[in-house]
Amino acid sequence: MPEMILAVLPLRGVVVFPHMRIHLDVGREKSVMAIEATLASEKKVLLLTQSNRTEEDPRTEDLYDVGTVAEIKQTLYLPGGAVRILVEGLYRANAPRVTADKTYFSAVVTPLPDERTRLEELETLARSARGKFEELGRQSKKISQEQIAAVAGAKDPGRMADLIAAHLDLKTEEKQRVLAASDIAARLEHVTELIMREMEVIEVDRRIGLRVRRQMEKTQKEYYLREQIKSIQKELGEKDERQSEAEEYRARIKEARLSPQAEEQALKEVERLEKMPPASAEGTVSRTYVDWLLSMPWQKITSDRKDIGRCARILDEDHYGLTKIKERMIEFLAVRRLAPVGRSPIICLVGPPGTGKTSLAKSVARALGREFVRVSLGGIRDEAEIRGHRRTYIGALPGRVIQGIRRAGVRNPVFLLDEIDKMQVDFRGDPAAALLEALDPEQNAAFTDHYLEVPFDLSQVIFITTANMADTIPAPLLDRMELIRLGGYTENEKTEIAARHLLPKQLKEHGLSRRKIRFETEAFLTVIREYTREAGVRGLERELAHILRKLAVKVLRKERFIPVVDAGAAREILGAPRYRHDQAASAPEVGVAAGLAYTQTGGEVLFIEVTPLKGEGKLVLTGKLGEVMRESAQAGWTYVRAHAAALGIEPDFYEHVDLHIHVPEGATPKDGPSAGVTMTTAMASALARRAVRSDLAMTGEITLRGKVLPIGGVKEKVLAARRAGIKTVLLPQENEKDLEEIPAEIQQEMEFIWAAHVDDVLAAALLPEISLTAAPWLGDFASFDPAAAEAPFEHGPVL
Repeated sequence: MPEMILAVLPLRGVVVFPHMRIHLDVGREKSVMAIEATLASEKKVLLLTQSNRTEEDPRTEDLYDVGTVAEIKQTLYLPGGAVRILVEGLYRANAPRVTADKTYFSAVVTPLPDERTRLEELETLARSARGKFEELGRQSKKISQEQIAAVAGAKDPGRMADLIAAHLDLKTEEKQRVLAASDIAARLEHVTELIMREMEVIEVDRRIGLRVRRQMEKTQKEYYLREQIKSIQKELGEKDERQSEAEEYRARIKEARLSPQAEEQALKEVERLEKMPPASAEGTVSRTYVDWLLSMPWQKITSDRKDIGRCARILDEDHYGLTKIKERMIEFLAVRRLAPVGRSPIICLVGPPGTGKTSLAKSVARALGREFVRVSLGGIRDEAEIRGHRRTYIGALPGRVIQGIRRAGVRNPVFLLDEIDKMQVDFRGDPAAALLEALDPEQNAAFTDHYLEVPFDLSQVIFITTANMADTIPAPLLDRMELIRLGGYTENEKTEIAARHLLPKQLKEHGLSRRKIRFETEAFLTVIREYTREAGVRGLERELAHILRKLAVKVLRKERFIPVVDAGAAREILGAPRYRHDQAASAPEVGVAAGLAYTQTGGEVLFIEVTPLKGEGKLVLTGKLGEVMRESAQAGWTYVRAHAAALGIEPDFYEHVDLHIHVPEGATPKDGPSAGVTMTTAMASALARRAVRSDLAMTGEITLRGKVLPIGGVKEKVLAARRAGIKTVLLPQENEKDLEEIPAEIQQEMEFIWAAHVDDVLAAALLPEISLTAAPWLGDFASFDPAAAEAPFEHGPVL
């Protein structure tokens, strides 16, 4: 057939095959105009299916290329402008170019005749398709006998394939694929494949229906039997197991004095539980949840001791020193006496290990007469550890806060959150953020755990947190807590703690009597000075235990020994001393300065070494230094270069000198700005070849202009200098206010130098004599003036 131009009628969700008669309701304006144009000509129209049936106003690219040329047999105009037509498909046609104007779609139509390939297979394919369709008709109620008879009566294989595709319940895309197949053999194969797929779907549907029917029969049988059991129990006066359990729970809920929200939630859960089979997994989850609600102390509290004097005595009995925290607890009791209803404090104890933070929290609970709960937060990474898991998870439980309250049995315990600075963050959430609600006095009156899903009042809980360093605690969390710093202990304090607390505790644990074994004060001092170097007393307690173990062996062996442990006996048992008491009391050295650092374990003395080398002005830093410490070294290097003449150093020394700065104990990471003055002093000493005082330790941050800025951890650093045998400490001028933290006996022993500028530091630290043996290749600098070296340094120009 030749090409022709026909009007196009877009179809939504319908595919019309050749020789197929169908009624179509046409309502779109363009489609109605296409019908009118067709009726005015040869009554032939091209039926093209839309690829997207939801498109109300299709474009040319929304229409498939292959359609059916049909003849309009009847026309009926409906109310509202719609038209109902009866069309009969004539033949397939290809319309690669569809055009659209303001009225309707039109296309150049090329007939698509059937292709008869593989003639020897056509009859076999047709017979197979006919047989499969008849089998499908027997299995499916959607195919009528008339449709089966029509397919059986079709003589032409191509027409039979079209009939089968028209009668099958297929998607529009599948029917369009059959319509586009001009090869009859391929069309029959595809239709057969579609029939077999429908048969598989029917078989799966049949199996599912059979399984559901059996389950329904089983459920109906169980229901019938349960109803009979209920009737029998009613006649016998017995109760149903589920009813009995529900009534027991309701009675417990009534007695438990829950909050209104918790009571409502518990009753709702009991009502759900009553309708569940006894052995169901969901029933176990509901029982566990109700048990948790009932076990929480919603109203139970303990009364605080009102006697302030007695509380003070208990705190003094348990701990020596620690005045600030003791005063804070006494203040809390005094306020509570005057205002019985108020918020409890949230305190964060920050200090080195072994200073008594955890034991102090226990002592506070004993002094107040409250229950004590401890939760360790070290290493926690999951936010659900704090706020609990939702009940949708298998094995879900409340968070550690709610678990701790349940263990305490009251809603106003002393709650210790230990190692709060050791929490971690990963993909499971931020535990520190989850703690914000619990530790916020404005919010914790309605703390909601993910598991309980009802608010719990934490406003009466005294939260005490502990940390070694406050720097690693997130700022929003730190802002909600009252920070109290616990410094390291002096020798006198350690001696008192050992005599009053550690020794009696260890004697009891080792089964020894205090009457038979006595320690002299010199023995404590020997252990403290020569076998421990710490801010706290844990190492001291271990060494005392070591001595007592040796004595316990002698007691069991009935050996004769002197029951008085003095300094000599302590050295004999513990062996060679591990530390020198006067560690830093060696001769002054060029390029070596003693600095003071503050770490998680307390104060430390760091010896910074500087060696000049022939080179080209490079600065080499070793000792595993952090970024901030490296920047402090660079600032010191710049200051020394800018003030070389005042220091007696050749002004252009950096053109032929490299400096190597090393901080010993290279495996230990070090960082912070407080080593600035120490590194500057060591560099100036090495380049000017003037030794640094060996009895002086220093700390402070510097600026490019030479200002010495204040630092933290003054008490810990001063105690570290004293432990190392250093009697003179140089501190920033602005830290003079921190002197009150240092015990009076330490202040009497130590000398303090206050520096506001680097010139003050160098004047106090550098000795005037030049060491000619140190880096002799540096030569004699003409700019060096011995008289100027003995005088105090003048402030240099502002950089």
